[in-house]
Amino acid sequence: MKETERLAEANSRRAPWRRWGPYLSERQWGTVREDYSPNGTAWNYFTHDQARSRAYRWGEDGIAGLSDDHQRLCLALALWNGKDPILKERLFGLTNGEGNHGEDVKELYYYLEATPTHSYLKMLYKYPQGQFPYTWLVRENARRGKLDPEFELIDTDAFRENRYFDVFVEYAKAAPEDILIQITVCNRGPEDAPIHILQQLWFRNTWSWGRDPGKPLIQLEPDKTVLVQDPVLGEYRLHTEGSPAFLFSENETNVQRVFGTGGAPGYFKDAFHEFLIYGNTKALNPAQKGTKCAVHCPLTVSSGSEVKVRLRFASELKTAPFADFEDVLQCRRQEAEEFYADLQRDLSDQDAKSVQRQALAGMIWSKQYFYYDVREWLKGDPAQPPPPNVRIYGRNHEWKHLNNADVVSMPDKWEYPWYAAWDLAFHTLSLALVDSELAKRQLLLITRVWYMHPNGQLPAYEWAFGDVNPPVHGWATWRVFQIDRKYRRQQHPDDPGDLAFLEKVFHKLMLNFTWWVNRKDAAGRNIFQGGFLGLDNIGVFDRSAPLPTGGYINQSDGTSWMAMYCLNLMRIALELATHDHVYEEIATKFFEHFLQIAEAMTDIGDGFGLWDETDGFYYDVLNLPSGQSIPLKVRSMVGLIPLFAVETLEPELLNPVPGFTRRLEWVLNHRPELAALVSRWQTPGTGDRRLLSLLRGHRMKEVLRRMLDESEFLSDYGIRALSKYHLEHPYQFNWEGTTMTVSYQPGESTSGLFGGNSNWRGPIWFPVNYLIIESLQKFHHYYGDDFKIECPTGSGRYVTIEEVAAELGRRLTRLFTRDEKGRRPVFAQNDRLQSDPHFRDYLNFYEYFHGETGRGVGAAHQTGWTGLIAKIIQPRAPAD
Repeated sequence: MKETERLAEANSRRAPWRRWGPYLSERQWGTVREDYSPNGTAWNYFTHDQARSRAYRWGEDGIAGLSDDHQRLCLALALWNGKDPILKERLFGLTNGEGNHGEDVKELYYYLEATPTHSYLKMLYKYPQGQFPYTWLVRENARRGKLDPEFELIDTDAFRENRYFDVFVEYAKAAPEDILIQITVCNRGPEDAPIHILQQLWFRNTWSWGRDPGKPLIQLEPDKTVLVQDPVLGEYRLHTEGSPAFLFSENETNVQRVFGTGGAPGYFKDAFHEFLIYGNTKALNPAQKGTKCAVHCPLTVSSGSEVKVRLRFASELKTAPFADFEDVLQCRRQEAEEFYADLQRDLSDQDAKSVQRQALAGMIWSKQYFYYDVREWLKGDPAQPPPPNVRIYGRNHEWKHLNNADVVSMPDKWEYPWYAAWDLAFHTLSLALVDSELAKRQLLLITRVWYMHPNGQLPAYEWAFGDVNPPVHGWATWRVFQIDRKYRRQQHPDDPGDLAFLEKVFHKLMLNFTWWVNRKDAAGRNIFQGGFLGLDNIGVFDRSAPLPTGGYINQSDGTSWMAMYCLNLMRIALELATHDHVYEEIATKFFEHFLQIAEAMTDIGDGFGLWDETDGFYYDVLNLPSGQSIPLKVRSMVGLIPLFAVETLEPELLNPVPGFTRRLEWVLNHRPELAALVSRWQTPGTGDRRLLSLLRGHRMKEVLRRMLDESEFLSDYGIRALSKYHLEHPYQFNWEGTTMTVSYQPGESTSGLFGGNSNWRGPIWFPVNYLIIESLQKFHHYYGDDFKIECPTGSGRYVTIEEVAAELGRRLTRLFTRDEKGRRPVFAQNDRLQSDPHFRDYLNFYEYFHGETGRGVGAAHQTGWTGLIAKIIQPRAPAD
């Protein structure tokens, strides 16, 4: 297949197919990188209103944006319907303080197609023909409270009588540096309607900061091509059809507008806005050159009709730019079909195929160039006013080594346009389905010395690199290695897999593991803390802040994550040991540490553990300064995470590592009390496999009994993050006259904890659901078909553990696929989204989902970890 050949060329560096890609952010304003305020008020320091007039320091944003892999040169779409007060150059949304549930994009757009080399990309933006309701969206969301739903664009009259445009943007590569652009505008309304299409081309501002004075140039040539000249990238040309207008300016700040002070005359970033909205021709450079350009196509589109705008961007062309345009575009479309047909050859459900394909398109479109040099950011730039001194000791000041300038997979390029360590680990599983080399590079990237702290901590996210995320990098590394090896063995059956990748990451993860042991085990007893650990508001307290009670929390999730981490690193070490026996002792070390954690979870002191025998569940335990221990009896995902610490060992794995096997058997024989806690070693499972797990026998059955109870965790659409038991029985903790409550909230958060835009008190979250499914598959790998459990609890229906895992996968898939009435739960009661032929098959992959209805909640384009649906839909191979 052609796309597979392109991937091979890119991976071997024979052709730079990945050089150009969808690497623009969808929101650069309001980010930490652009914030030079004294108190870290990023949302207020650089606003959406300023973005059209103020040059960015660290990145660029745009609609359907494309750039090179160092984001020197950018292409993106801009639109104007003749009525809006703002040229639509970027997506609009509310800040964290403006939204009644935190920040939220207020637009409708969809990622429809993408190949991993970006040889073909397609997205859809829905643009109202009337004035965009900016003020209405701001005021109505401000009026609403935490108990109210968010007010979205589709709730306004913006799409009344179908008065909107569907704007499809397609990119197709004829060669690595020869890119075809087709913009198709469809008028869905009852009348002819005007629209201005602007294909923008501009340089990221690298010259205004006093560090790189060299300035690139874009200018119009006599033959009406746009010439691009850059000392780093070289020369490119943008070719156009017909007789468009060409607008030129500079990507520089309009100081007068932004800061209200007299600035030097010139041409500024907001020139095209000034020209179109106000007719200010003086804003444009009449010399038709600068660092920002737009090809301007004013059009009128008939009702029910469509028009196309075609352009071609290339470093070199050997034919007329549009002679083979349609042939190349059709060829790339067909090659994308062939690529996904091969991936989906074992899938028969057409709806599921569409869901998976859009999920993978979202994963590919959500790559972003992320640039952030913390040392430079703290010091400020030579050509700019010095930042406030307090910043030297402010946000991220302990991460001065961090210097990122890479393409990274983002959770959501508008709501979360910055990488997050544990999100990224989950992203790689879906990415590995179509581009395992990219997945491996992402896992390696986060462990590089310009990311990882010298003390071994992985960076969490730009708002606070020092926050702690669950240690899932080892798990993701092992799984991506397995997936990649499966693909490699299709070509070479004896391929051992990418051991160099595995070894590189493993060495760095040993440093990270040591950081956890040294920093997050307060009492040195192998019971771990860690703070919120990505679960935001799941607990009674803000687990990342000092406790109002004093003391600390021994966390069931933190400790279980570390047990899982031990098993992940043990398994990687065993794989490496089959090729180098040096790793046998390291595997033994992680095995023994796993045993110590398991023992500690049973007895953290004075016979007190994280397991509650009466309730048959794991809880966090509050340790007061007085020495008193109080279990925090919240039935939440915290108590299900111990399921994740499970591994099966095959005889063919143990035979080549006799040193490890001898030590393992010695420990289990001489410490039978530990063996009884974590293993079924003396009792071989299916195929003589051995089992290592925090949960075996009685405890596993108790946890699964609660998890599969529809009145507790089991929803029609997956596993809830908090038991529904707490709907009628809220957990309350009283301290010095203050009562803190945790109750079941299946939708949006009703508090502002952790920004208020995430909620772990009842909704369904993909990352932990995915880990539950994988853990159950491992348990079945050991127990086989003879071991059956009741699912759902109380139903009288007994099935294998594998069938439980499959059932959870079906329930998660059911969020997106049509039910027997043709409705998708993710759209809830919105009839337009459910039935309109121009809406019903376009999907957003939300951050999380309502625990009762399946309605999409939170960030609308967090394809990131919700993109795991692509992996869930993919039929399992025996070795997967």
